[in-house]
Amino acid sequence: MRRTPAPESGRTTSRRALLTAAVAAPAAGFAAALTADAPDPAGRPADDKAPGGPGDVFRPAFPLEGLVTNEYAHGHPDSPDAVLSDDWTVTSGSLFAHWAFGWTGVPDGGSPGPGSVPHTGSSVFRLVTRRRDFGDTAVRFWVFLRPPGATGRTPAQDWDGGHLWLRYRSAQELYALSFRRRDGAVVLKRKYPAPGHSPEEEGLYTTLAAREYAVEYGRWHQVSATVSGCDDDHVRITLALNGRTVLEAEDRTPGRLATPGGVGLRGDNTEMAFFGFTARGGPGPRQCAAPWEGGAHR
Repeated sequence: MRRTPAPESGRTTSRRALLTAAVAAPAAGFAAALTADAPDPAGRPADDKAPGGPGDVFRPAFPLEGLVTNEYAHGHPDSPDAVLSDDWTVTSGSLFAHWAFGWTGVPDGGSPGPGSVPHTGSSVFRLVTRRRDFGDTAVRFWVFLRPPGATGRTPAQDWDGGHLWLRYRSAQELYALSFRRRDGAVVLKRKYPAPGHSPEEEGLYTTLAAREYAVEYGRWHQVSATVSGCDDDHVRITLALNGRTVLEAEDRTPGRLATPGGVGLRGDNTEMAFFGFTARGGPGPRQCAAPWEGGAHR
């Protein structure tokens, strides 16, 4: 079992060299695009305190290069060749670091082995924090996406693209905020278990808000979102892109999603990189200021 080293670590191993070489070739063109348009990360808020929260901040860092963790490690956590992360778990696909960015690698429909070579499996990319205590939370990060493709395992779908998870309790129970989809929509959904479900079954989705809003591929964009519980068990969610609020909604029947969970990212048929990921907030609900109608946007 191997944990990914901290970014400041100078440790170099033959295995890390192999992993770095494996991602370097397909990443060469991608890296040029990433750095050509990379924003100044100093745009993040200086205040680490989220309204209503105790100021707890999740700010993961990445090593310069290499595999951070993957679905093989999720399925074989006790294996000596599993690459584990203290911050993240990947239930599907692979998470790499490239130039200290988080990166899906080049998506394919294969099944990744211990080192995600030759397959990344990232046409179905599922990343979530190990922490599951995020209640009232504000999330912010920069993201870069290429146009979605398709594989034999994953034919093209309207929802292909990048998505943010909030209040993640399980793969069947979460909020999903789609910030760039193939069809050009931004969508906010609640996912919940089907009646009599088993843990292996997919959950059901309810759309809470949606509109057309397509940011440009091949450029960096800032994604920010908030989720807050209310005394009457309503949950309010907002999504903003590049500083503009594009979706707001209130879930009036959140069930267990009124309580804390994890945060994470999902990608479908999409090569994605991100950096500056922060989640601020605390475990407690807070009172809504006034009754509020969901689904609005500006």
